[in-house]
Amino acid sequence: MVVLTTSVILPMVNAAGIDPLWFGIFLVVVVEMSQITPPVGFNLFVLQGLTGRNIFRIAGASLPFFLVLLSAVVILVVFPELATWLPQQMAR
Repeated sequence: MVVLTTSVILPMVNAAGIDPLWFGIFLVVVVEMSQITPPVGFNLFVLQGLTGRNIFRIAGASLPFFLVLLSAVVILVVFPELATWLPQQMAR
């Protein structure tokens, strides 16, 4: 899904003046958040198949990880230079 939509969204991201590298990192974190949240969290169903536990118990256990990813998204939005600092250092 990301591969299909990025080619459509990237020109709009560039036109809005958003750094494509920052947007890529932001997109990866947000997609990972979607993988561990119900009702369509694919990783939850994989864990249910592996462990045989109830999906609600698995979703509850993934809540701390969701909160960590949510805080990462907030930090990326408030301090966007954190996402681009290391690549800038490597480019020197």
